[in-house]
Amino acid sequence: MSNIKYILGSFGDPDDLMHGIEQLQANNIKIHDVYTPMPIHGIEAKLGIKRSRLDILAFFCGITGTMSAFALIYLTSVVDWKHNIGGKPALALPDFIPIMFELTILFCAFSLVGAYYASTHLFPGRAPRVMDLRATDDRFIIAVDAQTNVDHGKIDGLLKDAGALEVKHNERKYISYE
Repeated sequence: MSNIKYILGSFGDPDDLMHGIEQLQANNIKIHDVYTPMPIHGIEAKLGIKRSRLDILAFFCGITGTMSAFALIYLTSVVDWKHNIGGKPALALPDFIPIMFELTILFCAFSLVGAYYASTHLFPGRAPRVMDLRATDDRFIIAVDAQTNVDHGKIDGLLKDAGALEVKHNERKYISYE
């Protein structure tokens, strides 16, 4: 077995990249990943990437923040330190709304940032992992796993026919910036 881990097709245009994805999928070649310098509309559906569930997490974290704020305010102003201020009731719900809103946003923001870092492995201080350094600048890269797809010549030909500017065989998984 060869040391080649990935076959990288480098494209200069997003339309050529989409055509390359179609060519590889039409020939039943599994694509490991696609790296682009900008978002491309429709690429998730073409690659079969499932929809993110961060919105569901945001909803539940927001509800948790709202309930935590209500519990904090209720326990402090109604149960523990009940004060009669100007004849107002101890449970004055309109007074609670700004604090409940703020804690809803706080819980949502912190939990989504943490979930994003955990799901993408982009923790602060960690060196970024990319297949080809030009993918962050001006190139669109298709990475095909060379270990599972054994016909390398066919893959090279399909990528070049689709408009690849360059086809490389990568022996390492990632290139570090350092």
